[in-house]
Amino acid sequence: MPLDLAQVLAQIKGLAARLKEGEKEREEHLELALKMLSSAEIEPLKRKIVASKTTWLVAGLVHGLDEHCDAPPCPKEFTVLASDGSHIDVDRHSSLRCYLINIGSALLHYGENPDASLYSEPALFFGDDLAIGDGSGREELIEGALLGVKRSVEECMMLAKLARDLPSARPTLALIDGSLILWGLQAFPEFVREALLDKGFLKALDSLKALNLALASYISFPRSTDVVNALRVALCPHDPADCDRYCSGKRPAGGRECDAVAGIQDRDLFESLLGYGQRSPLFISGSRFVQKHYGQHEIHFFYLKLEEEVARVEIPRWVAESEELVELVHALVLDQCRRGHGYPVALMEAHEKAVVTTADRERFWQLVELSLAEDRLNIRSSGKRMSKRLRWV
Repeated sequence: MPLDLAQVLAQIKGLAARLKEGEKEREEHLELALKMLSSAEIEPLKRKIVASKTTWLVAGLVHGLDEHCDAPPCPKEFTVLASDGSHIDVDRHSSLRCYLINIGSALLHYGENPDASLYSEPALFFGDDLAIGDGSGREELIEGALLGVKRSVEECMMLAKLARDLPSARPTLALIDGSLILWGLQAFPEFVREALLDKGFLKALDSLKALNLALASYISFPRSTDVVNALRVALCPHDPADCDRYCSGKRPAGGRECDAVAGIQDRDLFESLLGYGQRSPLFISGSRFVQKHYGQHEIHFFYLKLEEEVARVEIPRWVAESEELVELVHALVLDQCRRGHGYPVALMEAHEKAVVTTADRERFWQLVELSLAEDRLNIRSSGKRMSKRLRWV
């Protein structure tokens, strides 16, 4: 039975009315935040951020808050490579346990002799690849959220693999979709982090660093509030700020001085501050997970103003410390978005090669079952899975 939209309509109208009520307050908060961007004393705020203990993620400052940088010109000859992935998760309604990761990649050469290479590389995992263990009997199954993390690792490893065969003298941008921070790993034991982060993701970043190319990740329509939270620290009357000590008993909205800039996101700030093609100053991720585990790959980021949105671009520290590489990231990401009507062409092409449709998933399981049947192997399925294949009147 389809969704009864008539019942939902009244709730949608209520949602719209509530959003409209809060619009004036949000505009006031944004106006104050923009004033603070230009008036904040940077060095004292840097020290206060480092010393403070907050319950939200706060951006570390590199230079100022309100600087805006014009895009440098693109080099005449350059290369952009990108990877993206999709996967088929373990089917818990089947007795056969396996999963598939499909990595799509794009290698685009620009200049006098333009060229493009598009790849798709599927990999089936089963047996020992279904779990990560610590050698003493503890293990975590690779499925759900953890499979998503493993896919991100595979995407980065593919970038490193492609980059090794490129001419070293040619300016190159390597792009990943989404964050460089493997947030999902925080929920898992240390032996899982070591296997996927230390021996996988960071090892691939080591390879990319050795090639001295520009690595970046692209986040479309970001919901981050790291920079806004830096302003919240500035508004706090306590130095250093300590949320648990001073504000644990206060109401979460309206009862704290820092709530004067609540309800807005970083993209709101830079939508107003930046002109088309300009980027914000660099910021440092305040993630304790990154600070503890990423080392030389500590994540920096900036915001880039495009025609339709403000995007977040993340880079490792070794890129952030090179003005030449930062400018290359800025110029080529903007150029890619211009060519892709608002989204990087290389990522778009990599996604198209990686995508696994619903029909692909169904066909995959049919092929698995057919192959096993030919070898006289039988797998059992749950009643729920069988019922989804039947049509009922």
